[in-house]
Amino acid sequence: MKKTGAQIFIESLRMEGVDTIFCYPGGATLYITDALYYASDIKQIIVRHEQGAVHASDGYSRASGKVGVSLVTSGPGATNTVTGIATAYMDSIPLVIFSCQVNTMLIGNDAFQEADIIGITRPCTKHSYLVRDVNDLARIIKEAFYIARSGRPGPVLVDIPKDVSANIGEFKYTDKVSIRSYKPTYIGHAGQIKKAIKLIASSKRPVLYTGGGIISSGASAELLKFAEKLSIPVTNTLMGLGGFPGNHPLFLGMLGMHGTYAANMAITESDVVIAVGARFDDRATGKVDEFAAHAKIIHVDIDPTSISKNIKVDIPIVGDSRHVLKKMLDFIEEDKEDTKDYPASISEWTKQTKKWQKEYPLTYLKDGTLKPQYVIEKIFELTKGKAIIATEVGQNQMWTAQFYKFLKPRSILTSGGLGTMGYGFPASIGAQVAFPDKLVINMAGDGSIQMNIQELATAVQFNLPVKVVILNNRYLGMVRQWQELFYEKRYNWTQMDHAPDFVKLAEAYGAAGYRIEKEDEVETVLKEAFQNGRPTLIDVRINPDESVYPMVPAGAPLSEMLLV
Repeated sequence: MKKTGAQIFIESLRMEGVDTIFCYPGGATLYITDALYYASDIKQIIVRHEQGAVHASDGYSRASGKVGVSLVTSGPGATNTVTGIATAYMDSIPLVIFSCQVNTMLIGNDAFQEADIIGITRPCTKHSYLVRDVNDLARIIKEAFYIARSGRPGPVLVDIPKDVSANIGEFKYTDKVSIRSYKPTYIGHAGQIKKAIKLIASSKRPVLYTGGGIISSGASAELLKFAEKLSIPVTNTLMGLGGFPGNHPLFLGMLGMHGTYAANMAITESDVVIAVGARFDDRATGKVDEFAAHAKIIHVDIDPTSISKNIKVDIPIVGDSRHVLKKMLDFIEEDKEDTKDYPASISEWTKQTKKWQKEYPLTYLKDGTLKPQYVIEKIFELTKGKAIIATEVGQNQMWTAQFYKFLKPRSILTSGGLGTMGYGFPASIGAQVAFPDKLVINMAGDGSIQMNIQELATAVQFNLPVKVVILNNRYLGMVRQWQELFYEKRYNWTQMDHAPDFVKLAEAYGAAGYRIEKEDEVETVLKEAFQNGRPTLIDVRINPDESVYPMVPAGAPLSEMLLV
């Protein structure tokens, strides 16, 4: 069947089940933009900045589990996507980003709005394509979606020159993809899995250390069953929050730089660490030489390049987290003798972890000022953990990770790897598009919200009732905290004295605006904001001196925490 490149693009999206794209137009997109005029079955969310388009498609993907899709123009339109692409790459989020390009005969000639987006994004994409022939377009789109969602997920970029989108070609969409050099391993090696079970059965102080791989592989139910079966305490990375219920008796909280005392001490004192879908990020490990220094390490990961990259591993298992955990449960069931008395044999260990939790809980000084932790606790209480929470990066991110109990997978959207300020608000827009009837909240700082605040116009235009809670301390708070602790309180560059009036700004965009200045206003205002059905910004004036604790200083081992 003969079609234009633009028509092939749309038919290919339909074949992939795409119902939403986040986009921004330009001269190079015009043939596709015009063809999309007739594609009412594909929701087209027009953002205000290309970075917002990619973060929104990222939030859509993290919340729904689908591949997120964005479409931008050439040159600056394409380069504006780079931060969003790198954010998704670091956190293994499946996206397909379509950038349009100048005509093929102009490529390499410094044409107007030309940029080598393939070269620019090669280090932060899983794969990238420049389409030179319209007859290749459908095959490339099929491969792009396959690569994005398979193996360790990630972003794939497809660059489409303007003349390719105008040319006539044959449309044929294949059912299968076969790429000779790309064969992800899903099935963990049975011998390695049995060795891991033997090692766990001989241990006395085990701990499960789980990451974003639990979420992307859909392994939460298997993780819960495995932990309960053997009574093994569980700690999550930031990316793994929600993969294990935050209110479960075996849950120790997040580990790492701002992790709980119990989680960090459990890792430090353990004799076996079972790492599943986590990559030993430096913010999670602290000083690498002293991370779990007395423990044997079992590492389950679908990406073989992640194994022994940062921490030496004793039993590597390459495979999908869900499959490996299921296989572990099968082996335990088949050979019950090895583990039937295991929970009782580690009871002293589980008592010790509970003692740490009781003696050093997450807390903060209650001195009559408005504290961000209190606001987050109140949000959890009002939402009962059923909201989708996006965060920006900084103190707002860490307080949210600590004090909101994430009960389900895909309930937190946060930039864990790249640490991208400005991520949370457009990501929350993407999540709200995916789930129009759910309460979606963006936890922000007064610095980070200003990096993509223009997307308030997108939220208003498409009637997306996202709630933005700004924990406003008039500082770039996390940097200020480091200046306070390690730079003798020289607060250079971190004071934000000239921020806008956020309530008036929200109203200027057509959104609702509220302000909270006292603790006794919190519940009333939040309740009204959560029920008003409108895009809403809430300016919460918190104590500017509040810091995030516990804190492990950079380069220190996890056991050396600064506490409140």
